[in-house]
Amino acid sequence: MTTRRLLEPLTLRGVTLPNRLAVAPMCQYNVTDGLVGDYHLVHLGRFALGGFGLVMVEATGVTAEGRISPGDVGLWTDAQLPGLARIAAFLREHGSVPAIQLAHAGGKASTLRPWDGNGPVTAENARPGDVPWTAVSPSGVPMGEGWPAPHPLTVEEMAGVREAFVAATERSLTAGFEVVEVHAAHGYLLNQFLSPLTNRRDDEYGGSLENRMRFPLEVVDAVRAVWPEELPLIVRVSAVDASRDGTTLADTIAFARELRARGVDAVDVSGGGIGTGWEHPIGYGYQVPFAAAIRAQAGIPTMAVGLLVDPQQAEAVVAGGQADLVALARQAQDDPNFAVHAARALTGGSYETYPVQAGPRLASRDRLLQRLGPWTGPDPVLVEEPAS
Repeated sequence: MTTRRLLEPLTLRGVTLPNRLAVAPMCQYNVTDGLVGDYHLVHLGRFALGGFGLVMVEATGVTAEGRISPGDVGLWTDAQLPGLARIAAFLREHGSVPAIQLAHAGGKASTLRPWDGNGPVTAENARPGDVPWTAVSPSGVPMGEGWPAPHPLTVEEMAGVREAFVAATERSLTAGFEVVEVHAAHGYLLNQFLSPLTNRRDDEYGGSLENRMRFPLEVVDAVRAVWPEELPLIVRVSAVDASRDGTTLADTIAFARELRARGVDAVDVSGGGIGTGWEHPIGYGYQVPFAAAIRAQAGIPTMAVGLLVDPQQAEAVVAGGQADLVALARQAQDDPNFAVHAARALTGGSYETYPVQAGPRLASRDRLLQRLGPWTGPDPVLVEEPAS
């Protein structure tokens, strides 16, 4: 049987992923003071047991003020290292490459946890112990109706943010991660610099696309400078803003070309986060064309996301040359074993990619089930008599 492209290894610099399936960063809003514990070990560890080649820790604040919510993971202090190091070690031990996304929420910081409502944290709606803080952004543009105006960053303050990314990158290495992703998507700080809807600066960091790219590229340069040469660096982008009058695909292709020139190894291609609604086509694989265009026109490997829900669909993305990796988030939460299920579906039912603690037993059960046929009910007990 021909090897399916989705199941082939992928080498980026000195790191080889065992397959092309990744778990995208998924904010869980479930920690205090940025410190991860058992919840995140189980949440992320199950994806390694489920066979994913790359597992990425959610958006991790490089500063306390850069968190999306008070419940975000952080890496702005050494006290946050042990919990993340434990996760990285577990992922590696069980066959996945450990990755982490470093982020700054910018004007979207100090936001309520999703199940607490929408909008910013205030003194009136804050949970006990949560204290709202002032968000920052390129230009002080509120992120939506009812949002306060964030503080516009000075050039000196931008330098501090850049150094916070550097420090978090160095801690990521100490923690044992093998891939770092810089978050420049979904309406957070670096995306706010890139978008004409939120970047209205009149200095060298605003105006033209070249100027709007300047600070995100400075952050990427600084991260690449301290991240080891043999380890890959990924950048997540919003290929387009939610509103059609914002960032365009052509803008993002130009940005991706600059990323490639600076030693970025792959672009994680998402969309939206700035503007109201979603003024673009939507449906299964709706963001795959963005990844395909960036891959073809910027000459850089891409990771595709967006309603990818079926092994054959994921295989078609990679086999068709539209992306080099397929990343799942909600589908992975629904089925943490998606990767081993995909391997079975694409290889005629083999259990070989399952953990040894499960694979042989499941294969044995499967042989029995095939002999018995499906349970048809209504009696819960349907047995065959032993041979006499």
